[in-house]
Amino acid sequence: MIKPDTFVWENERLKDLDSYAIIDTLPEDEYDELTYLASQICGTPISLISLLDNKRQWFKSHYGTDVMETSKEIAFCAHAILNPDEVFIVQDARNDHRFYDNPLVIEEPNVVFYAGAPLVSQNGLPLGTLCVIDNKPNELSENQIKSLKALSNQAMKLLELRKKKKQLEKNLFEFENKNKELERFAYIAAHDLKSPLGNIAALTHFFIDHYAENLDAEAVEVIELISKSSVKLRGLIDELLEYSKFDKIIDEEKTAIDIQTLKGDIISLFSFKNKNDINLKSDVPVLFTNKTALEQILINLVSNAVKYNDKEIAVIEIEILEEELQYKISVTDNGPGISKEDQHKIFEIFEVLDTCDHNGETGNGIGLATVKKLVLALGGTIEVESEVGKFTKFNFTLEKF
Repeated sequence: MIKPDTFVWENERLKDLDSYAIIDTLPEDEYDELTYLASQICGTPISLISLLDNKRQWFKSHYGTDVMETSKEIAFCAHAILNPDEVFIVQDARNDHRFYDNPLVIEEPNVVFYAGAPLVSQNGLPLGTLCVIDNKPNELSENQIKSLKALSNQAMKLLELRKKKKQLEKNLFEFENKNKELERFAYIAAHDLKSPLGNIAALTHFFIDHYAENLDAEAVEVIELISKSSVKLRGLIDELLEYSKFDKIIDEEKTAIDIQTLKGDIISLFSFKNKNDINLKSDVPVLFTNKTALEQILINLVSNAVKYNDKEIAVIEIEILEEELQYKISVTDNGPGISKEDQHKIFEIFEVLDTCDHNGETGNGIGLATVKKLVLALGGTIEVESEVGKFTKFNFTLEKF
């Protein structure tokens, strides 16, 4: 028996093989189908997808034998990878000086005929072979050899796809972790900023109340601007805190929500703003969904409808309909409306339109981003329809189960 030579770029080959993280993985149907086809096309009882590491050949798929691996020094495939561009064929190993006394020839599985098409990576390095084996002399036709090459190419494509999938999963995991870290940072930063901002607002009010008479008009104006800015910044921080609580809200279990209780809660929340008319109608007495998420969505939409309404009385109608698999919910107001060119922007975080509230302030661009994030996480969709000067209607769905 002659041991196989070491591949000329063996270290690079082993690193390339390791990048696929395939060795010692569980069987997969896609690979087993290829070895089955190879065996049927070539008329052999055994077919293998063999991968060679530094000490052994391991079979990702083994048709016709229960053997999972062998040592590398007796592997036919270790000879086959030395010339990655050709199918390596041994018609009768018993008469070949390289293999006649090989344990795989004189013992089970009694290899006599062998044909192996190298599995060549995108880097041009052979990782192993797709091979067929017979326990009697054999030979392949030109078409069978082409078919074996084609099947080895398909096996390599499966390995490439698997590698890309694993990389995508890794990237997604890292992205999700970074996103959680960012949200956690936003929560901590926003929470820690609330207290000093509250102090600034309180101190400016105190200063104006007690010392305004000692200041000129310009100084009073500056202090009022400081107070106004601190209030606006605190509002931004409150919305950031709500946005950062997303994971905690979504993890809550679905519960039964009484429609009349929900209606009372929403109306009472905005009762201090007496120039509004809020009505909720529904064809179902009880909803079964994430209560906190639904309340957060409705509060954001109603709050915007009240805050940015330009009519003498803000008229807001909430409608809840039930379908077989989802709830259809709409929030309609008689406000200034949203132009067609701006409707695609409103759900993007920090995207702010020119519309001002009753105090002449624009929004922070967080509320509707939070709404969309919650709706999508609950398996729903959201869209807006609007006519400038007349109405805005938000339509969204929530999965029932």
